[in-house]
Amino acid sequence: MQRDRWPTRLTFLFAAVTSAIGLGAVWRFPYLTYKYGGGAFLLPYLIALVVAGIPLLILEFALGQKLQKGAVDALASIKRKFSFIGWWALFIGFIVISYYSVVMGWSIIYFFTSIGTQWGDDPKAYFFNNILHLSDSINNIEGITDVVFIALVAGWIGVYFSVWKGTKSVSKVVNFTTPFALVLFLIMLVRAVTLKGSMEGLIYYLKPNFSALLDAEVWIAAFSQIFFQLSVGFGVMIAYASFNDRKEDISKNAVVVGVATVIFSILAGFIIFGTLGFMASSQNVPIEEVVASGPGLAFVVFPKALSLMPFASFFSMLFFLILVTIAYDSAFSLVEAIDTVIVEKTKMKREAIALIVCIFGLLSGIIFTTNAGLYFLDVIDHFINSYSLVAVGILECIAVGWVFGAEKLRAYVNKVSDIKIGRWWDYAIKYFVPIVLTIIVAIQLTKEFKAPYENYPQWAIWLGWISVVVPFAIAFLIPQKNIQKKNIEL
Repeated sequence: MQRDRWPTRLTFLFAAVTSAIGLGAVWRFPYLTYKYGGGAFLLPYLIALVVAGIPLLILEFALGQKLQKGAVDALASIKRKFSFIGWWALFIGFIVISYYSVVMGWSIIYFFTSIGTQWGDDPKAYFFNNILHLSDSINNIEGITDVVFIALVAGWIGVYFSVWKGTKSVSKVVNFTTPFALVLFLIMLVRAVTLKGSMEGLIYYLKPNFSALLDAEVWIAAFSQIFFQLSVGFGVMIAYASFNDRKEDISKNAVVVGVATVIFSILAGFIIFGTLGFMASSQNVPIEEVVASGPGLAFVVFPKALSLMPFASFFSMLFFLILVTIAYDSAFSLVEAIDTVIVEKTKMKREAIALIVCIFGLLSGIIFTTNAGLYFLDVIDHFINSYSLVAVGILECIAVGWVFGAEKLRAYVNKVSDIKIGRWWDYAIKYFVPIVLTIIVAIQLTKEFKAPYENYPQWAIWLGWISVVVPFAIAFLIPQKNIQKKNIEL
């Protein structure tokens, strides 16, 4: 079977960048910058990009491109038993897409409710009561929220028609959504930084506190953000790179994707804090009282700020259309990674595979549309990101750095790339990255044992651990059959 190909290098870059730019770039990075030293946080963040983020991107791009395989067979080509790492990565991606698609659904809802800024003067009550119908605790699941479920279905329909033809359909989507999102983003950026009071917000965002650099937690936060932000560990970048020609420039692609993602995140902070500065000025309150992160920023604080603007409906629709586009591109990239492996393992048509994956993804997301859905999302997201995803990153480094040999993969990368990477990359993959990721896990485990996450009941904590352990166990027990092992010696 002839392998799918990206029509142009630019299309591949569009696909990789939009996969990496998730909602965390909008609602997590700006808050971390504000919390951990302002402009000073950018130093460890950029260092993390150079010594961890780009090396991991190079690793995944090289595996996929050289082997022309998805995550499972690419890792199995190093050592057959390593196929479980690829399977685990795909299971993680499937779990993430099951709740990420619900967040995309929220963004779709808010795009339409932006007409007339229907959240009114109390966006907090509107989000939690009118949209989510949030119950008082995770113990009370109650029923399905109709509007969220409908938005979830609409989102999955869009995802299906993005991936059903493989790179053919994905290429058409990203060639439109990437420039489109960029234009929307620039319009929103200009609006945010020209609002009255925006400079006060930007000062809070970027004013450096260099003493923060002496705090180990700041450095851990920087490395964590880079790792989670670049879509490594899901099998996405391995799959996307496998659709490149074997002679494609790997180092340059990794640098472009990494730098583009970071620039977007930094500029997203200008939008967020410029608008929050305007909000604080309009309400005559300190900016500390309006700063938030996560869903609370996107669906509570920001709608309030947007409603205070001139042409509130227009800019509200603009903001939520950006969120929809970001979420949508990230969502179908996770599905495409899964589809790629199944195509390699079966004789089924890609259209059928995409339909089955999307249906199962929709069904698995129903729990997150219930009245307790936000609680379930919070618990599962915490455990998947804190443990599963990081573990896959560590295992990939061990597989390439210690079993196959980092120097061998580096030789291939340098053979096809204009930007040559030195032995520092070997040390990064063999020692630095896995050690840093292990420290991140250790710190999180320490917090876990001191107190249950967000004081959730014990059964909910066990559910979080189950979401980590069960996919790992299944991945490890999958029979290692039909793995087309290829020699990746140069």
